[in-house]
Amino acid sequence: MDQTRALNALAPYVALAKSANSSRAAADLVTQATSANNTYVFAELLQQPNVQALAGQEQYGAFHELLKVFAWGTWESYKATQGLPPLSDAQASKLRLLSLLAIAAQKPSTTAIETNLSYTALCARLDRESPIDLEHLVTQAIYNDLISATLNPAAQTVVITSVAPLRDLAPGSVADMIAELSAWSGRCDGVLADLEQEIAKVKWNAKRRHAREVKAEKQRAAAEGGEKSGTSGLSGILNESKGGRNLRGPAKKGEEDIEYEDAMELDGGSGTVGLGGGGKKRSAGGGGMSGALAGMMGKSSGNGGR
Repeated sequence: MDQTRALNALAPYVALAKSANSSRAAADLVTQATSANNTYVFAELLQQPNVQALAGQEQYGAFHELLKVFAWGTWESYKATQGLPPLSDAQASKLRLLSLLAIAAQKPSTTAIETNLSYTALCARLDRESPIDLEHLVTQAIYNDLISATLNPAAQTVVITSVAPLRDLAPGSVADMIAELSAWSGRCDGVLADLEQEIAKVKWNAKRRHAREVKAEKQRAAAEGGEKSGTSGLSGILNESKGGRNLRGPAKKGEEDIEYEDAMELDGGSGTVGLGGGGKKRSAGGGGMSGALAGMMGKSSGNGGR
């Protein structure tokens, strides 16, 4: 339940308090407001002049004190204060619900997300005789949107996760509120500092990772360039080797032809012929076979002349 809904529920009683001309009417108005459904804040009613006029009166002053208990007190403070009017069942149930709000709002530690309240402690503080009565009260608070909680009968605990901001502030509680807000601000600053450290760490890791990637890319590019250069050098060596063999091939062949012709020339010069003049030594440009044929023809001509 939000405060707007609670204030709207109290608005009719605030309007009636402005027209309450007698102390008896103002006291009856206090009883009606504390017994009504959905009325969980009472500071505005308590500030009305006709209600404040009840304070200090012998007959109706207790109603003013009772309204203060409903505004920021608890069941324990009601039991500890002497001379207060007896409560009806509706008032007793309302005050127990308000007390449960106050107890649930007291976290055991500043870092706790949930508040675990034992059945035994709650029964003692709320004056409940059995766990079943306590579970009925907690269930009522949950359905009225006063708290968000779960019951754990096995562990005999009530797990509180959130509490509606419906209790009024007692006089002099501003200093406590400032201290609580300062503590909350300190926790927020600590969380922000932790987040900034995590962000800086993530950025630093990302920068290192990027540097490693750039370095690896350069090394890979250098390795690929080296492989290409080695392949080109090897191809040049192979081409040069082939070219050398091709250049040496014709020269060597020419040398072999010259040696062959010289051998044939020597063979042709050793044979002599008759009148045909075939026995002349062949010229350097003639082939060995040509000299031999010429010699044979000269010899044949000589025989025919005889």
